[in-house]
Amino acid sequence: MNLESIDTEKWLQLALDYGLKILGAILIWIIGSWVIKKIIKTTKKIMSKRNYDESLQKFLVNLLGWILKIILIVVVLGTVGVETTSFAAILAAAGLAIGLALQGSLGNFAGGVLIMIFKPFKIDDLIEAQGEIGVVKEIEIFTTKLTGLSNKEIIIPNGSLSNGNIINYTTEGTRRVDLTFGVGYDSDIKKTKDVLMQVLTSHPKVLKEPAPTVNVSELADSSINFAVRPWSTADDYWAVYFGITEDVKEALDAAGIEIPYPHQVEIQKKG
Repeated sequence: MNLESIDTEKWLQLALDYGLKILGAILIWIIGSWVIKKIIKTTKKIMSKRNYDESLQKFLVNLLGWILKIILIVVVLGTVGVETTSFAAILAAAGLAIGLALQGSLGNFAGGVLIMIFKPFKIDDLIEAQGEIGVVKEIEIFTTKLTGLSNKEIIIPNGSLSNGNIINYTTEGTRRVDLTFGVGYDSDIKKTKDVLMQVLTSHPKVLKEPAPTVNVSELADSSINFAVRPWSTADDYWAVYFGITEDVKEALDAAGIEIPYPHQVEIQKKG
């Protein structure tokens, strides 16, 4: 038998064997990707029907997608002929190296899991954390996105978010608006309180319950300070804050009650 014909047969056999494996791997990838999409779609439907929290849905779907894709990659590599046990060992070693290099990212992942478990906030909640305040837009695996009060996007790592203080302004449904107004010492306290309370009870977005309050909070150097405390829904907080501030100024002016301003006294020493 001719040596050249033997080599040709070998190459043809190798090409046939590997060609079939590669073709099989491609088919598995296509079918597997389709199956993953179906699983994720079905999972979304099930969670929606069972009224799962929206933030939890997105988190679990992202996590499930990553796990299924890793499994699919392992199966495809096994079909091509790569030893999956060796690949698993390599993957474990690579995972350890990557884990050491990306400790912060793993911490963020763990933080995301903790947020999903304990649910200190959910999508559309107004929160304050890490020196930022905004509405929760999306809770991802590693980060949480907020929409700031000036419509800016704020991205906070889940690790620091889960380990820090979080103020949730939406959970209770209502917020107290803390305002302070000062009037002159010549002003009548009872009249001033009546004027301030009239402003609060007349504002359409100030809640009746809990009832607003007006109290003398401080006898300052040049003014009697009143603590004015209306309540509003979380969404109406700033409307009440700015609206009451403007209305109080107009009401005090109309009632002839002085709002003091800083005075400077100049002392001249005769020589």
